[in-house]
Amino acid sequence: MVKESLKEAETRMKGAIQSLEEDLSGIRTGRASPALVERLHVEYYGAPTPLMQLATISAPDPRSLLIRPFDPTALKHIERAILVSELGLTPNNDGKVIRLNLPPLTQERRRDLVKVVHGRLEDTRVAVRNIRRDMMKDLRDFEHEKLISEDDLKNAEEELQKLTDRFVEQVDHIGEHKEKEIMEV
Repeated sequence: MVKESLKEAETRMKGAIQSLEEDLSGIRTGRASPALVERLHVEYYGAPTPLMQLATISAPDPRSLLIRPFDPTALKHIERAILVSELGLTPNNDGKVIRLNLPPLTQERRRDLVKVVHGRLEDTRVAVRNIRRDMMKDLRDFEHEKLISEDDLKNAEEELQKLTDRFVEQVDHIGEHKEKEIMEV
């Protein structure tokens, strides 16, 4: 019973880390990355569709992205989605592909991006701690219902804390890496 609870906590914490990594992949660094736009929702035949399902996205050089739609009629929709997004990029449409030129980041913009990263990191730390809190409550309920002993509860709480510390450390490591990536000129 305790092992299943710890396994569930680990699975949920891994999910929080995975969500953080996906979230951070969309934050722009000095280089062009398809991850910047692939999750962008495009209104296509009345349904919001992720851009990566409508086109191939490549980075021919470090400062630009090339979007080649599978269906040429989707060009206008993709262009509109990029314009209304918070990316602040202007698409160049040549009738077959869309090119996005990424201007170099200013030092001030880099600092702003680092602040955004720190906010997302803190949100993930809170999510990991909430998972720990939920599991602690479940473990205490098990002990209260006499399903596990007091010693089992204490050992499980220690294991859960070690697990939490490991995942918070992982969040910090991911954050340091992303911050270094953003501040790199």
